[in-house]
Amino acid sequence: LREANLLRANLSDAYLFRADFGLANLSEANLSNADLFHANFLYTDLSGVDLNGATLISTNLRGAILDGAKFKGARLYNTLFINVDISEVKELEEVVHVGPSYIGIDTIYNSKGKIPHKFLMGAGVPESFIECMNSLTGNAFDYYSCFISYSSKDEDFAKRLYADLQTEGVRCWFAPEDLKIGQKIRHGIDEAIKIHDKLLIVLSESSVKSDWVEKEVETAFEKERKENKIVLFPVRLDDTVMDTSIAWAADIRRTRNIGDFKNWKNHTNYKKTFDRLMQDLKADETKATESSSV
Repeated sequence: LREANLLRANLSDAYLFRADFGLANLSEANLSNADLFHANFLYTDLSGVDLNGATLISTNLRGAILDGAKFKGARLYNTLFINVDISEVKELEEVVHVGPSYIGIDTIYNSKGKIPHKFLMGAGVPESFIECMNSLTGNAFDYYSCFISYSSKDEDFAKRLYADLQTEGVRCWFAPEDLKIGQKIRHGIDEAIKIHDKLLIVLSESSVKSDWVEKEVETAFEKERKENKIVLFPVRLDDTVMDTSIAWAADIRRTRNIGDFKNWKNHTNYKKTFDRLMQDLKADETKATESSSV
């Protein structure tokens, strides 16, 4: 069932012990009263899914999309809510806590602290921590988190960009994509993009003609269509992406502006483009949508 397309599937009352739904699409599926003991939903699309009355004991929800999911009467124990946003989950107050579950700090941040007190208490979160959650999350969402993807030949620029983003309080991670030899590339790309809010991709002569960049752009566009929000933030170090006839590059040129870091070694030029990038990474979806990109 891994990576399966189960959109609107009816799996109500099903016995799904240790079922692996990793990276699958279960959007709007019916899993009401299903036995999901030890099931794996790693990075699964569970938006709008019906989990009313389901058994979610020792169930892995790490990185899953849970917008609009229904949890009324679901039985939880040792359930992993790691790196998810549960602010839009319905009827969390009505779940049945058989025992404590795992609520990640990243989940609290992703949810902007909008998690019912009753749910947190039932999951075993200490009252003292719940009381200070607002102070922990109140200023924690100035910027989205992002993953910087680049060619190893552009590492000097990537390191500078990474350091400056970190200095400004942006949570970001980076890795040269063309060094991922030996990995299952598609899975690695999907995982990186699902973990982080935004994909900041560095386009240059070294990267544009490579195999991985097209896969990353396609994956980012797919996530944008699913979640109806901006994911891909392209920046360029030369004019290669502007001159090429490759289809994905044409899509980028047509749908958004591309941050121009051609003269990144010049402090003034770099700072001007960097400041625009910072504006678009601010955690305001309306502004991000209006400006579309860098």
